[in-house]
Amino acid sequence: MTTAISVPTLRRLPLYLRLLDKWQSEGRTTVSCTHFADALGFDPTQVRKDLAVCGVPGRPKVGYDLRELAAGVARFLGWDNPGEAFLIGAGPLGAALMAYEGFAERGLSIVAAFDPDPAIAGNLVAGKPVLPMSKLPELARRMHISLGVLALPSAQANDGLRACVEAGIEAVWSFASVRPDAAEGIIIEHVDLAQSLAVLSHRLASQHKKRPPRTT
Repeated sequence: MTTAISVPTLRRLPLYLRLLDKWQSEGRTTVSCTHFADALGFDPTQVRKDLAVCGVPGRPKVGYDLRELAAGVARFLGWDNPGEAFLIGAGPLGAALMAYEGFAERGLSIVAAFDPDPAIAGNLVAGKPVLPMSKLPELARRMHISLGVLALPSAQANDGLRACVEAGIEAVWSFASVRPDAAEGIIIEHVDLAQSLAVLSHRLASQHKKRPPRTT
């Protein structure tokens, strides 16, 4: 029986892995839950529960072997085996995602892009081809692509999602400005930049309110 892992835990694991990479480059060999808690402002008990899902044992009063823990977290997230993905939407946002080198560090390679605009299809973006949408189903099945990265404008997002479903793509990472409609049999993870901006804007406005008024 597979134990369900909470979404908050999944969102925290990359934070731990980023710290592990940093600490490893600094020459550390062991790390404890308290180290993570102090660096991230988390509760040590929560950190321990999060790391437990990766199946890497710690030692009392010693902690975790840093290299072993980093490998365990990466393995649990599926980042130890590089995966290939197709990008749907090669406009400005899609082009930026294609050129982002950080995906490769975490096992994701965007091997080709597709776009419904004839003026974009046929071009190269970050050295990779942009193909017409009509090519998506055949190539997805031939190359066994299971992940799509959706970066189409809001008006085209649902059409892009339907194209992924028809192509047999199993999961979509959506950067569209609107949340695409749910589709049976496909996993959708939506990145809402507006939500993140709302949090940032609110916190900034609150900080400004706390400042004493300027004197002339």
